[in-house]
Amino acid sequence: MNTPRDSADSRRETVELALGGMTCAACAARIEKQLNKLPGVEAVVNLAAERAHVRYAPGEVDVGRLIATVVKTGYTSSVSTADTRGEEKAKKVAIYQDELRRFWIAAVLTLPLVAQMAFMFGTQSHADVIPRWLQLLLATPVQFWIGWRFYVGGFNAIRGGAGNMDVLVALGTSMAWAYSLVVTAWDLHHQHVYFEASATVITLVLLGKILEARAKAKTSAAIEALAKLQPQTARIERDGELIDVAVATLIPGDVFVVRSGEAMPVDGDVIDGASVANESMLTGESMPVTKATGDRVFAATINGDGLLRCRATGVGSHTLLAGIIRLVEEAQGSKAPVQRLVDQVAAIFVPVVTVIALLTFIAWWALAGDFAQALVNAVAVLVIACPCALGLATPTAIMVGTGQGAKAGVLIRNAVALELAEKLKVLVVDKTGTLTEGRPVVTDVLPLTVGADALCVPGIPLRGQVTAALLQLAASLEQGSTHPLGAAIVARARTDGVALRTPQNVVTSAGKGMVGEVDGRRILVGSVAWMKEQGWAAPEAEALAQAGRSVVAVVADETLLGFIGIADPLRASSRAAVARLNRLGIEVVMLTGDNAGTAKAVAQEAGIAHFEAEVLPGDKAAAVNKLKGEGRLVGMAGDGINDAPALAAADVSFAMAAGSDVAMQAADVTLMRDDINGVADAISLSRATLAKIRQNLFFAFIYNVLGIPLAALGMLNPVIAGAAMAMSSVSVVSNSLLLRRWKSNKD
Repeated sequence: MNTPRDSADSRRETVELALGGMTCAACAARIEKQLNKLPGVEAVVNLAAERAHVRYAPGEVDVGRLIATVVKTGYTSSVSTADTRGEEKAKKVAIYQDELRRFWIAAVLTLPLVAQMAFMFGTQSHADVIPRWLQLLLATPVQFWIGWRFYVGGFNAIRGGAGNMDVLVALGTSMAWAYSLVVTAWDLHHQHVYFEASATVITLVLLGKILEARAKAKTSAAIEALAKLQPQTARIERDGELIDVAVATLIPGDVFVVRSGEAMPVDGDVIDGASVANESMLTGESMPVTKATGDRVFAATINGDGLLRCRATGVGSHTLLAGIIRLVEEAQGSKAPVQRLVDQVAAIFVPVVTVIALLTFIAWWALAGDFAQALVNAVAVLVIACPCALGLATPTAIMVGTGQGAKAGVLIRNAVALELAEKLKVLVVDKTGTLTEGRPVVTDVLPLTVGADALCVPGIPLRGQVTAALLQLAASLEQGSTHPLGAAIVARARTDGVALRTPQNVVTSAGKGMVGEVDGRRILVGSVAWMKEQGWAAPEAEALAQAGRSVVAVVADETLLGFIGIADPLRASSRAAVARLNRLGIEVVMLTGDNAGTAKAVAQEAGIAHFEAEVLPGDKAAAVNKLKGEGRLVGMAGDGINDAPALAAADVSFAMAAGSDVAMQAADVTLMRDDINGVADAISLSRATLAKIRQNLFFAFIYNVLGIPLAALGMLNPVIAGAAMAMSSVSVVSNSLLLRRWKSNKD
């Protein structure tokens, strides 16, 4: 649920920290816990993205202290910004290449040990194929050079007061290696050695980490794709010449030129030229958008066939594209409520597993009297229990899901909204600008026969021109009006090619209409109610009102000439979107401040059964709270300032990108398309993402629930346990990547 931010909260700053050295959910939980101990700090750590999203009070703590806290906990940290993203990626690539090289070295050293083990299984012989001193030489570099990362990570975790995956791997493999060393040094021929187990486990865990890193890189592909859209150079006008400059050097007010097929370098306003733009990368809408003088253009959108001259309005981090990237990154770094269970388990997981391994060792040694078998089973418990898959289950699905949403023009602010959207039962929608186009247009021009003679205006013959004549008088008077209905009348007259006259002595009566002179005639244009006060009335106006029209009456020289019907037309996609929401099990309720007749007409046309008319902005929030009081999760979709209270009251709120900034700031989800199909897309995406999270958590929990008992009962070799542990993480990330198949506008 949205709640207003208090003044102290609004003074907080945010920073994104890139983290290094994390290996499992316990690592992420430890860093998060230490950061949240600092005064005025709220931190969320994302294992999959290897980032921490931190909100802090500048007067109580600074970024340097945040980084120092992470380092003290045993991990690396640095500030992450759009400018450092390339450097971070290069560093990750270098680390990946180094680990890949180490893996191949480990594989070469381990392969003879594995081959020996396979030979022994095949022949049922327990004689050593490779001399034990040679096995020691092969296994030791793997244990202490290739596997040194596990010792460092485990030491840092224990120093920080917690255990992690590194502790389990280091402890398990060290036990196997140390036991084998003693057997080899004392020449105990009757005892087995387990050099192959220690070396193979480390090699397989490293392989799992490499495969996991490759898969995790794909989860952030959406962010990288968005970042790459930004062009690096712009063609600007400087001293009467066109020159190419770096986009980073542009400032608001610079005039830039975009040729056919080029990408817009920054956000701006068109000052000359006409073209179309492909904005699908921002909105998900494939249809090109017409651009002419006065229209907005956005960074990274593609210009069509025309040449455009534009003035920069948003540059650098202030472009719409940069805002989208920030929003998606924040959503990917946020934590869903379902993650709390994982955090609670991770906090106690490693200590519990260590105890289970110790009990396994004691039980096998005491009951079976076989020290070697007891040791092997304890090692298997330690190895198979690593909580990697558990830590990746939720964040990887959220990263892929929010990335797919961004591609479809659905920007999800946080993971809480993503999770709650799945459970919505009611969607409250505003009418104007949400279901409708948000701009009134003239739908009916109805001259009255009784006033036909008065329509004989200079230059326009009465016969066949009564509609144009009525429009001319009304539009001439309304030319200076800022009222939306007046603007609609003027727009219709210009579209029909009607020449407008210059009005004189115009007086506006607030909330009623206008009076003035046009070509010497006294003209009144206003509401039917105002005309009734003046003594004019006609049943034709009632028919228009019942059809959902806003009716404007026109009077000339004390004669009622006729009526003009104005309506805000339903968006072409609204009826289909409402039907789609109904199929998803969502009841759509329309709230509008418009009159009952208009509300009923729009609701019927859109296929909405429940609506409320003449609802004030404050009453919209009350209506949302009333629906919530019935025990149902309620969503709200709107676009105006008047919708902000209701958006804040809803469990999940959706704002149209073309709406007011206030509405978007109050909303959990921003729809880049002015189409409530985006709400259906968001709900569909939420359901798909939560389904993946549940699948991932099921596999992760079942893997440990089944694996640990099997290992404790001696039914799993440490090598098999290591392979299974490594593959579990890869399978969870791969399952999350299947979300990339999700497409918008589907049930």
